[in-house]
Amino acid sequence: MSHVLFVCLHNAGRSQISRALFERAADGRHTADSAGSVADPSGHVHPEVVEVMRELDIDLSDRRPQLLDFDLAQRADLVVTMGCGDTCPFIPGKRYLDWDLPDPKGQSVEAVRELRDDIEQRVAHLLDELESGP
Repeated sequence: MSHVLFVCLHNAGRSQISRALFERAADGRHTADSAGSVADPSGHVHPEVVEVMRELDIDLSDRRPQLLDFDLAQRADLVVTMGCGDTCPFIPGKRYLDWDLPDPKGQSVEAVRELRDDIEQRVAHLLDELESGP
């Protein structure tokens, strides 16, 4: 069982989508967390993100962004970063992936839906990789 940490700037969009889709697809075979790399994560998930995730019967309305800390990063077997650049953590010995994904904040529902679908494909590929081994 692997533990994946999804990290973006505010933990209010990309990383929340990624975590939710990963948890659903992994169905208990792997675990995940998500966090934001800046000092003041938003108090809520972006409304456009909540809306497109509801289309998949995933409710993120009660999720609250959390700030990335050393303990969260330390627990992860794999850290997936998304647009946090130099503010993303680096812990020696951890495996890192960087997904180049646009920030959904303020985007149209159609654009966020496309982002969600892109993340869903990336998550499926990641799970295939985790389950097939090195």
